[in-house]
Amino acid sequence: MYTKTFKIPNISCGHCVKAIQNEVGELDGVTRVTADQTTKMVTVKWDAPQTWDGIKAVLQEINYPPEE
Repeated sequence: MYTKTFKIPNISCGHCVKAIQNEVGELDGVTRVTADQTTKMVTVKWDAPQTWDGIKAVLQEINYPPEE
């Protein structure tokens, strides 16, 4: 199991949080997605076959790129 916590600067509302949780949560291998609109922090837990690159690609696709 992998866990990564990161910042997404353009989270501004509850809709942003839900969009991130729904889109990333649908990926194969993702077991948990939590996001906080106040801190703009997101934590994702996943197993194979998912990868961080796959998660990051989906976030970029939905216009919520993680801060590097």
